[in-house]
Parts: sequence; structure tokens; C-alpha cells
Amino acid sequence: MIAPPLPREVNRAFGALPAPIGKRLLQVRDLIFAIAAAHDNIGRLTETLKWGEPAYLTDETGSGSTIRLGCLKDSEHAAVLFNCKTTLVDTFRERFPEQFEYRQTRALLLPVAGKLPKQELSVCLSLALTYHLDRRTKKAR
Repeated sequence: MIAPPLPREVNRAFGALPAPIGKRLLQVRDLIFAIAAAHDNIGRLTETLKWGEPAYLTDETGSGSTIRLGCLKDSEHAAVLFNCKTTLVDTFRERFPEQFEYRQTRALLLPVAGKLPKQELSVCLSLALTYHLDRRTKKAR
């Protein structure tokens, strides 16, 4: 599955990022859409801006937690941002302590050069896109 065309305002937000960060985050965007397409429970994603940054929401199904793409002021890395009230970043840190750099409970940082760690990142993105499904399943037990 190929990611849909970029909405104009989201394209502008990617264009406003430093070029290496924007390029890396477009790779992450492709991965987000590929994961959503591979999971029946996620549904169609809403691509919009939150706080001026590209954001991916599971509005159709409510299956996941919002993923934002951007950069942090004090880092040269591309940032994949998550809702800090979730346990997502703690879960990523437990599963992949060495693969990524993290910021508190809200960001997973990716170097802009080198190979994208697609397999590990896919696990993290999938957990975010199904966060509420996983929680509903646990509550139903």
C-alpha cells in the first residue's frame, strides 16, 4: 500500500522541517500507512496537523493513540511523538532499550542518517495505532 497524497497543510509542515528530518519522517509516514493498511482493526487514518506538526489519528475506529511527527528543539534527530499520558514510550523503552533514544514519556528519536530500523519501529507504531484496542481487550477479560 502506498501512502495517500499529502494534504497541502501537512506537506507544508514537512517542508518546514530541516531537510534530513523531513525526509526521515516521510519514511515514518509511509510506515504508519502501511501498518494501518495491514491491520483490519485500525481503519482509515486521519492525517492532519496537531500543534503545527503532521499527526495521524485513528478517528474511524478509535483503535489507537495519536502519533505526531516532528523535531525537538534540543535534538538533531527526527522525533516520533506520542501522547505522554499513555504507557507507549515506556513500553518501547522496555522492548527496545538500545535501538532508540527516548525523551521522557513522549518521544522516540530517530537518527536522520543510516538505515531506518523498520522492524522495531513498526512494532512501536503498531502498538500506538492499536493502543486502545489492546486496553479494551484487557478490560473485557
